[in-house]
Amino acid sequence: MRAVVQRIKNGTVAIKGRIKGQIAKGLLVYLGVGKSDDYKDVHYLVDKVINLRIFEDKEGKMNISLKQIGGQILVISQFTLYGDVRKGRRPCSSNAAVPNTAEKLYKQFILER
Repeated sequence: MRAVVQRIKNGTVAIKGRIKGQIAKGLLVYLGVGKSDDYKDVHYLVDKVINLRIFEDKEGKMNISLKQIGGQILVISQFTLYGDVRKGRRPCSSNAAVPNTAEKLYKQFILER
């Protein structure tokens, strides 16, 4: 699994003008699922993300986790995180999980967070 993690003050995901997800202070996570990933990878990555010390404490140091601040996570499926551009000009996504498997692990990530 691969994740791009960004701190946000608030965030919204809309598809065709309809809001599909919305959070206040927390993390935006673009999540890519690889074809060799399984449920233990989900558990590992959820634990890693929610415990990253990337929020500032009273002294301004990045020393506090999402779990500690009681923040939220907005997760967006992003198979292109497995895009391989070493050859040619078109990204190859052959290392990404097939949609059915990726969806199951994506949903598990959301449940475990």
